[in-house]
Formats: sequence, structure tokens, C-alpha cells
Amino acid sequence: MRILITNDDGIHAPGLDVLHDIAADLAGPEGEVWTVAPAFEQSGVGHCVSYTRPMLLAKHGPRRFAAEGSPADCVLAGLYDVLHDGRPDLVLSGVNAGNNSAENALYSGTLGGAMEAALQGVPAIALSQFFGPESRENPFDAARTLGPDLVRRLWEKGVWDNGPYRVFYSINFPPLPAARVRGFKVAAQGYRTDSFMSVEPSLSPSGRRFLWVKGGEQHVAAQPGTDATVNLDGWISVTPMRADLTAHDVLAELEASLA
Repeated sequence: MRILITNDDGIHAPGLDVLHDIAADLAGPEGEVWTVAPAFEQSGVGHCVSYTRPMLLAKHGPRRFAAEGSPADCVLAGLYDVLHDGRPDLVLSGVNAGNNSAENALYSGTLGGAMEAALQGVPAIALSQFFGPESRENPFDAARTLGPDLVRRLWEKGVWDNGPYRVFYSINFPPLPAARVRGFKVAAQGYRTDSFMSVEPSLSPSGRRFLWVKGGEQHVAAQPGTDATVNLDGWISVTPMRADLTAHDVLAELEASLA
């Protein structure tokens, strides 16, 4: 089995080492794990691609490359350059340092990498680790301990289609040590109604005014049964996703109202 891994926290991020171990467990001793990850942190870039500029690709070791681009760029580099002799069976993205539950999914470079793989017709799973005070000493314990079995189960028993906007998956591990995780639940993407992105002004030493983008409170539950809510209740969430942004529930009503 051949697996391509990437992330949005950068080639040196500890979560990428966790993901490599998960991928190696699934690929087995006869398999291959290839890494193409951003040379620098790319958190929050979503599904951005470097359409207007080239990217430098550097080899860091056997089957290990860094690209000066987004996670989606890294997937493209992996598919069309690094692994030009044969596509991977699976793309894994993560393990993100922080959750990509609820509206965070829309900003996530981690999910952007998985989405690009899905658009290219390759099965993909994004993995993210919710942080919290109870998991501070070993923040990736839940992902490292429970990730291999869950990814294997999803690979072997998950729903994998071949449609134009094929399904990919987002896994979010709760902010707890592995021993305290209650299990996993299939959950829809939620929405935190009281947590929003914003900006915070700051003055440089020279007096120039800059704006920092500021994230909202993360330990806020969403709708019952959705990803952020089950994560905060101690469960791993598994969310099937597609890149299709159409509001299908509005199509018929819109057509009738505009007729």
C-alpha cells in the first residue's frame, strides 16, 4: 500500500510525526509512506493553491519532501511530481495541532489537503487533535494511540465513492488523554453560534498599525450530535464531507421564487 501524507503545520510539526506512524501502521512493512508537507506553517489557508507563483520543492530525506506552498499544493506536488510513477492509494492530512470541528473546517489547510486529494480522485482522510487542559502534557496522545485502529477501520469499512465530488473524511480527536476517550461517533459538521473569527489591532515599534486575525473560543459546543459537541463530550468525531458547496435544500425553493 502506498500512502501520501501532508499537513498544514509544516514539515517539522510534531503532529506530522504522529501521522507518519499512523500511516506506517496501515501501510504495513511492505508498504510505502511518502511525505510532502509545507516548508512553513500554512494554518488557516483552507483549500488555497499557489496558482500565480511557482513553489520550491526540497528533498529532506527518503520519501520526504517539503514544498513552499499550501497543503493542497503539496498534494498536487505529490501526485504529479514526487509520485509521478504511480498514485497513492490514500492521502492522509494532519495530525493538526488543534481541532477542525464545526466552522473551523472551512478555514482548515488540513482539510484543504484532503479535499484536493478527493477532487483528484484519491481517497483522503484529515485528522485533527482538539487541545485542552487535560491533554496539555501529551497533546497528541489520543491521536497517536487511537488513530491507527480508527483509520484502518475507516479505510476498510468506510464509504468510498467515485462521484465527481467524492467523499473524504474529517476525524477530530477530543481534548483528552487516550485512556479517557469514550469511543467514536459519526457526526455532522456543526456550527458554533457564539464563536467567530475577528481581528485585533496592534502597533509596531515604529508606530505602524497592524491587524492580527484572531480565532474564537474553541471550547464551545455546537448543535447536539455534531462534531464539536461530541468532541467536547469525550468522543472522536468522524465526519464524511464533500467539496460540493451547493445549498441543495434551497434549489427548488429558489427556482420557484424566481420563476
